[in-house]
Amino acid sequence: MRLYMQIPPEGDKAPRYYHLHIQEDLLEGWSLIREWGYQGASGRVKKEHFQDREAAEAALLTVRDEQIKRGYQVVFMQSTAG
Repeated sequence: MRLYMQIPPEGDKAPRYYHLHIQEDLLEGWSLIREWGYQGASGRVKKEHFQDREAAEAALLTVRDEQIKRGYQVVFMQSTAG
């Protein structure tokens, strides 16, 4: 699952983005990868490990909801079958 969110630009600043992505890892679990920052600049990245896909997806949805409350809008969403 992949989710890309953005806050519209303010004045002459570039828009802010928040990218969430889950993927299977080599430790027989799943990782939630978050990347955020200003579009066109180096962003920050955080990776969290989960034992199963359901836990990683639940964490992704929690982060999505938190960011929507902060003003982000979903621009792109891709879901992959389990």
